[in-house]
Amino acid sequence: MSRAGLRVCLLEKGKEFLPGDFPKTLLQASREMNFIRGKSDNLDRNGLYEFTMGNGINVFKGCGLGGTSLVNANVSIKPDPRVMVQEEWPAAIRENVTTFHDGMDRAWEMLKPNPYPENKNGYPVLKKTEAMRKSAAFMSEPFRLLDINVNFEEKQNHVGIKQPKCTNCGDCVTGCNVGAKNTTAMNYLPDAFNHGAEIFVEINVRHVKKAGKQWQVYFHPVGIGRERFNAPLMFVTADRVVLSGGSLGSTEILFRSAQQGLSLSQQLGKRFTGNGDVLGFGYNNDIPIKGIGLGRKGTDAVADVGPCITSVIDMRGREDMESGMTLEEGTVPGPIRTIMPKALITFSRLMGKDTDRGFVDYWREKWRELKSLVLGPFHGSVKHTQIYLVMTHDDGNGEMTLQDGRLAINWRGVGKQEIFRKVNGEIYSATKANGGTKIPNPTWNKRMNYDLVTVHPLGGCNMGDDATKGVVDHKGQVFSGEDGTDLHEGLYVMDGAVIPRPVGTNPLLTISGLAERSCKLILDEIGLPLSYAFSPPAEPDRNTSPSGTGVQFTETMRGFFGLGEVEDYNRGFERGKRVRSEFEFTLTIQTEDMGHFVSDPQHPGSLFGTMLAPALSAHPMTALGGVFNLFIENPNAPERKKMKYAATLQSQEGKTYYFEGFKDIYNDRVVDVWKDTTTLFIDVHDGSDSSGALLGKGKLVIRIADFIQQLRTVKAIHPTSTQDGVKAVAAFGKFFAGNVFDTYVLP
Repeated sequence: MSRAGLRVCLLEKGKEFLPGDFPKTLLQASREMNFIRGKSDNLDRNGLYEFTMGNGINVFKGCGLGGTSLVNANVSIKPDPRVMVQEEWPAAIRENVTTFHDGMDRAWEMLKPNPYPENKNGYPVLKKTEAMRKSAAFMSEPFRLLDINVNFEEKQNHVGIKQPKCTNCGDCVTGCNVGAKNTTAMNYLPDAFNHGAEIFVEINVRHVKKAGKQWQVYFHPVGIGRERFNAPLMFVTADRVVLSGGSLGSTEILFRSAQQGLSLSQQLGKRFTGNGDVLGFGYNNDIPIKGIGLGRKGTDAVADVGPCITSVIDMRGREDMESGMTLEEGTVPGPIRTIMPKALITFSRLMGKDTDRGFVDYWREKWRELKSLVLGPFHGSVKHTQIYLVMTHDDGNGEMTLQDGRLAINWRGVGKQEIFRKVNGEIYSATKANGGTKIPNPTWNKRMNYDLVTVHPLGGCNMGDDATKGVVDHKGQVFSGEDGTDLHEGLYVMDGAVIPRPVGTNPLLTISGLAERSCKLILDEIGLPLSYAFSPPAEPDRNTSPSGTGVQFTETMRGFFGLGEVEDYNRGFERGKRVRSEFEFTLTIQTEDMGHFVSDPQHPGSLFGTMLAPALSAHPMTALGGVFNLFIENPNAPERKKMKYAATLQSQEGKTYYFEGFKDIYNDRVVDVWKDTTTLFIDVHDGSDSSGALLGKGKLVIRIADFIQQLRTVKAIHPTSTQDGVKAVAAFGKFFAGNVFDTYVLP
């Protein structure tokens, strides 16, 4: 959409992670783990590894700028052609699959998948891959190396990002700290940025609402302290909205939108599938596997672990498509490797099935277990363990609902479907080829009702020919009612939520191809041409990122506003008080670089948030693009300084106002420092700037209780270290206190 010249704003719930930022230890990983029922337990809960606990099936997905691509296994594999002509798909796709294949080709060009280069450029043949070859031969099933989104040579990529080559560290699914993994943060996102897209992270989108010909997107900024003041949601407006929160996220946003009055199909939340995902282990094999990620032990040298997945035993060619499956090997990422020796020994005792027998073999296995317990996971039984990841076809009859404000997944008994017994039989055969002990998914047992875990949640906003069969049409546009083919103009879903059935293999390329297809069709309707030629900037714009460490805080002020009073602030306050015309705001103020903030005579910062003014709007208004100036000196009155606030306000009714406020910092021997620094005199103008008609004046103050909460929100932003953050906050405090001292003590 950016390439087509549209103005694009991307709102991402997760944080931005750069290579080197991802967890390297179990403690670091635990801080990024978010166990929830839906993303709605707590507006501020945010972690890279998001686990949603359901009834019958649990979901793991990534949450960050780049989504699950940050923590997936990189596999780009085309679906079985038979999958795309099944009756669950809209006729426009079934009858013209070429448009989908064209979309996959465009995604392929952006993601640049390629197979692991065995015996090339210093890359060794991997032990885990050799074991898979042995398993495939034993099972009489086809084996091949997979195309994976990993870079195996040092280069500047096609969108201008410098990428190192893969070091085979094996830590793909906790986040690539090397930078070699071709996540969307390495291609699609910087390409969008290069074409003008604005990207905002840690924005928790809650629902969308139709407002005339536009859409309002309501959100909560994460981690800035607004929840301490029970502040309302903010919103932005757009001509078109594309939901890409994944199967769970997009479905929940639409559920919440329906609660706000948006008319939607009754199919919302239905046709949920885990894509037939099964996790298993070939534990304590007779041959080494070396499938343990290096974590902090990683170096620039090419190791012998390898990317998370490199090969597949492809069993999708069976006559019965629903019985087909793909069986792939995996690695245990370094940050969680320390838990593996005890965990695997325990699982092997509780549910393992040894595939070979014999007195000598028994003692060899015991000796390897002892080595793992004593020497760690790089030795013994864990070193000899193969991780299996299988995808197949479940019946796709899971359902998501919104219960008590939380997204719930309901699919009791899904793990008892016959296909999963077949999968475990294939895992047993693959393990037997290498003389190990087959361990199924730890939750797949009678005591836990054969619950499953999926890393490929699909459905919930599935495609259909009309609203009785789906939530969106073939290009992802949302149906506007419970039946028929009428559509919400400008509202789309583009992610795994639209897929109406399991695809029987890794769905990354299928999702990407459908999204590319939808974008092309939408732009064709708008009449905008789209160029796919890559022309990255010669040198990235270094000025787009702050060079120093900033500080932010959130404050609430309350008072009264006199509509029609344009002369005197106190009279405006009194008039507003008489008629109960209250005015309240909760604003977050940021300085991007404390060094620049202190040295610039204007001491500038930005502000955003919400304002409540019943005289202007019955609903909270959003303040965006605001400017804050702290302790500005007046050359004509050196004894006075000002704190200035200014922002454009957008009302839900579609009106625009301009807000200005100032605090008068002046030692008049009567007014004390507390009153000066906590009293704001305000003006509100009609329109988007101060040239509009003045509508009224008023006065706001900070209450003691709100000030205490405000102090708790002060924090450093984008610090390079904890010490750097402490220094930035201290510098802000010193600047503030110094100006107060100069004004009220030195005179």
